[in-house]
Amino acid sequence: MSTTVVHHDVVMGFLPPSFAVPDVDHPGLMRAGERTSAPYGGGSVELQRCSAVDLAAPGAPTPDLLELGFDVVDLSAFDELQAVLARVEAAGEVTEADAEAIRAGIDGATLRCAGGRTLKVLHLAGEGLFMRTGGPNRLAVVPPESRGMNDHGAATSVHIDQDVYGTPLTQVMAGRAPELFRHDSPDGHNHDASLMLVNLWIPLHQITQPLVLADGRSLDRRRHQLRYGLPTGSFLDREDEMAVNDIWTMLHDPGQEWYFRSEMDHRSAYVFNTLSAPHGAGSLTGEDVAERGYRALEAAEAAVAEGDAAGLVAALVGVDLARPDAPDVTEALGRALDAMGALVDEARSDPSAVCGSGREGWVERSATARRAVVRTSIEMRIVVSVEA
Repeated sequence: MSTTVVHHDVVMGFLPPSFAVPDVDHPGLMRAGERTSAPYGGGSVELQRCSAVDLAAPGAPTPDLLELGFDVVDLSAFDELQAVLARVEAAGEVTEADAEAIRAGIDGATLRCAGGRTLKVLHLAGEGLFMRTGGPNRLAVVPPESRGMNDHGAATSVHIDQDVYGTPLTQVMAGRAPELFRHDSPDGHNHDASLMLVNLWIPLHQITQPLVLADGRSLDRRRHQLRYGLPTGSFLDREDEMAVNDIWTMLHDPGQEWYFRSEMDHRSAYVFNTLSAPHGAGSLTGEDVAERGYRALEAAEAAVAEGDAAGLVAALVGVDLARPDAPDVTEALGRALDAMGALVDEARSDPSAVCGSGREGWVERSATARRAVVRTSIEMRIVVSVEA
């Protein structure tokens, strides 16, 4: 029996073409201009609606790290790692002890990819372990300034994390990175190396703002992949000569092919080529409803905590959290919207009871429903050897 690949619309941010300028250091290529914001900034973003394959749906293709540039690894058997990830999810932040435990759980591990390849973890980067948090429909749910490894927002635009020919790899590896690491770049490639610098992206919880990754084979890298110098002073402690990180930003093109998973937790993780794989957070159909629900329930919780039945009613006036009448809404997001809607209906039907004897239980369930539409993830950078 044949199965059908499921596509969903996702909205992602790209560099506006007007911000691309000639790269004088690399004739024939373009780079991002001075007005360009960082891939986690709020400006200089052109939103585009893209069709993406849901890898969690029946009939979805199997990713492949060497062919597409990304894959999925199973972490469910790493018991100690699962325990610390569950603790981090519950706490809503990662501590130094947690980070040490996460690194210990990965160091030297053998990872099995869905595509059939085996990865041996050889080295953990000393920097780059972060917890990222993103609310539905690009709602900011962390402070403007990050706090060590915490309070980092989701990516606002598609990017590639590292230029193999740039800083800091040039300095750290004495210019040998292009010959040692497998990569695809606008001005070179290495398809023979068995070593890869990869990101391990572990979702603690993800049904909104999914990580969306491109099939590297669908890219015109010389036309659409642009160098960008990312200042790192606000989140990394580096020497002056390495303070600007050389990365890539992307222009949109209809020929690009995209993939995501509609529901994911820390039992599995993405692994993707740090030097070559375009990626970013995407907004799904129905996330605008989830954002309204998040805001309304947050205001309602404040009223209930004060025992203010009138304030509770006011917070929920006009709030409609019905699933959008569109087949494009993922089942996971639909369930989350139903749960939020049930809480709104309960509060409207008897606000006095919710603000009285039912106060503690309703607030706890409401907070849980809001957390369900917030994406949290841990990311880290590792060097692996790849076996077929």
